[in-house]
Amino acid sequence: MTSLYVHVPFCASRCAYCAFYSTTALPLRTRYVDALCRELTMRAKGIALQTVYFGGGTPSLLPLDALERLGRHIGATCCVAAGAEWTLEANPDDVSGAWLDALLRRTPVNRMSLGVQTFCDATLRLLGRRHRAEAARQAVRMAKARGLNVSLDLIYGLPNQTLAAWQTDIDEALALRPDHISAYALTYEGDTPLVRLKAEGRVSEADEELSLAMFDTLIDRLAAEGYEHYELSNFALPHRRSRHNSAYWALTPYVGLGAAAHSYDGARRRSWNVADVHAYIAAINSGQLPSEGETLSNEERFDDLVLTRLRTREGIDLDALDAHSRAHLLRCAAPHIARGLLVDENNRLRLSRRGLFVMDDVVSDLMMA
Repeated sequence: MTSLYVHVPFCASRCAYCAFYSTTALPLRTRYVDALCRELTMRAKGIALQTVYFGGGTPSLLPLDALERLGRHIGATCCVAAGAEWTLEANPDDVSGAWLDALLRRTPVNRMSLGVQTFCDATLRLLGRRHRAEAARQAVRMAKARGLNVSLDLIYGLPNQTLAAWQTDIDEALALRPDHISAYALTYEGDTPLVRLKAEGRVSEADEELSLAMFDTLIDRLAAEGYEHYELSNFALPHRRSRHNSAYWALTPYVGLGAAAHSYDGARRRSWNVADVHAYIAAINSGQLPSEGETLSNEERFDDLVLTRLRTREGIDLDALDAHSRAHLLRCAAPHIARGLLVDENNRLRLSRRGLFVMDDVVSDLMMA
């Protein structure tokens, strides 16, 4: 089974922290959806799908007729499993009762990921987010009331954010009882407005001690409310894990459609599309796949496995490794096991609670390439 990712790069405006490829060229949306349908036919006709994920960008900016057309084309072109997970990322400002009713009537979407980030209106303004806290609350409530599996995203380590303010964000999120919560530490990357504000001294980056305290608080609060910490940044109520993202961490095959989307064959081949919506549309319309790729060595495949599996609660299945890889892993892991950062339990190697805080250092020590 394969997972399908559909990249929708359109945004009404750019958030101050976002370094992902996106564009505000909204008039291109119809032509872009035409190209997505053509690419799917060219790249993935007949594949068996277990999950479909509309990510962005802001997929909720697509007109409903475009989302409906995409859903129908995916269903007609691919073999979609019964009960497949269909996720749509949405900005809370785009969500209304009427829109949700039409979405559920006209598309197969059954899961929604809402970009909440914080419930502090002043910080939302600073980050360049379109919505305000009350819109996020209402969006979660309306989506849950209609039976959608709802995930919300939070960011910690925001400019001027205190530990108390972060605890308030967690409390606000838990009061809504979403099925799933993803929480990420703010990063200052690329040529973004936030990086420029930092360079000008107008905002400061949260120090490591504060970020670790925020992460620690998050783990404890969500565990107390029945959420499973199943991946480094992800928490779910029972049976509500993201099946799509879990497929990534298990290194199963996935196909990425759209500008800047990535694909993986589940073995050695990775590819990625050009990060330019105009070039993407032009290439697809000329019958060309606008992508380049690479073939992974044995060492690179092993490193991918370490990086992805150690993010998860289950860790690395040692019995699934060849003798050389297993010997290398256990040899390099031994000092970290002795320090209590890794745990070898039932032939599975995973990060301990302490190890989660220094994952990058541990992973780098375990890699081959």
